[in-house]
Amino acid sequence: MPSTVAYTAPESMGMLPPELADIKKLAREVVEKECIPLEAEFLGTDPRTVDQGSVLTLGDHRGRNGALPAATWERLRQVALDTGLFTVDLPVELGGLGLGALGSFVVAEELNRSLVQLPVAKVPGALYRCEGTQRERYLYPVVAGEKRFAFALTEPESGSDATRIRTRATRSGPGTWRIRGEKTFISGADEADFVMLVASVRENGDERGKPTLFLIDREVPGIDITPLRMWHTAAPHQFTMHVDVEVGDEQMLGGVGEGFRLAQHFLVIHDRLSRGALACGILSRCLELATDWVTQRSSFGAPLADRQAIQWALTDVLMILKSIRAVSYECAAKADQGEDVRTLAAMAKFMGGNWGHRAIDAIMQIFGGLGESEEFPVVHWYRNLRHARIGGGTDEVQRILMARALLSGSGGALWEA
Repeated sequence: MPSTVAYTAPESMGMLPPELADIKKLAREVVEKECIPLEAEFLGTDPRTVDQGSVLTLGDHRGRNGALPAATWERLRQVALDTGLFTVDLPVELGGLGLGALGSFVVAEELNRSLVQLPVAKVPGALYRCEGTQRERYLYPVVAGEKRFAFALTEPESGSDATRIRTRATRSGPGTWRIRGEKTFISGADEADFVMLVASVRENGDERGKPTLFLIDREVPGIDITPLRMWHTAAPHQFTMHVDVEVGDEQMLGGVGEGFRLAQHFLVIHDRLSRGALACGILSRCLELATDWVTQRSSFGAPLADRQAIQWALTDVLMILKSIRAVSYECAAKADQGEDVRTLAAMAKFMGGNWGHRAIDAIMQIFGGLGESEEFPVVHWYRNLRHARIGGGTDEVQRILMARALLSGSGGALWEA
């Protein structure tokens, strides 16, 4: 695992170490100055009509609610490079600050305050396992923002049960594998340069199979993708992929049987914990917009801010935000200490999606008709947070994971820590 800069995890999860507080402040300033002013143009542009360029920003909203010209994305990318935010998420040996999961969360929270996402390098932890030519072919180009990737785990018949992998990888010759199967709900597959795909290897009569991760270039013959129209996207962003390809041993990441463990790292840190960062950023900005709105707008002769229903709705959103942030900070800090954080990540994901959706629903109610306007950010955030209850594992799956840990022999550690 890549090295990180040594820092002391905060005793109180509401208190950040000075270096992270400084980075959070910098990210806030950049987003306020460079990203938020572009939201009107972004929302006023149909993403299907604009060439958005080749900027890698995994997890952004390009191709969803709006678009900006390629030149604008390149300018934002340069801003990220000049301020050091582009590489802040990377380990030291790859040119980053090595601030770990907590540092990544802090920056992501600030970037999520705007619908226009500042382009930053996002590298899934599994790619750090690249060896030899894999590093030149996949890792370094992703670090530089020169290549994009898609992650293919879910299958049409597996849904939330990702252990039921039917996509097969079988030996087709010395040093080669034939991979056949179907994957679905693959984000950004149309723009990906390569796919991180989990297939089942069955050797020596093994009936259960061993989940194994392969890196498959998109231009390899035998990959066919079909767009899925999703209600929360303005243009296709999710895809089904039919695969019938041949790859070499050098495109296996890790070893046979390591695929699910590598995939879990992606799901826990880069997907589930990230839903907490998404919710915190969105709700932070929403509270800013809503408190300004209710103090300036009146109904039936009194400011909205004087209405008890409005006050209670805002305080509920505030408490939800603070709760999501606290659990997410704890999860990220413990991940940096090398602890198993699967249960905490499930909590952060559930709270970010479920509680975050509850909060954005209250925010939309406060804004009334404006909250439903496509020209205002709230309805787009509503869709993002509603999707967060499904993408990366449903609410029900997260509850199962939490209950399993809670009812284990050491479940008390969850509430005593």
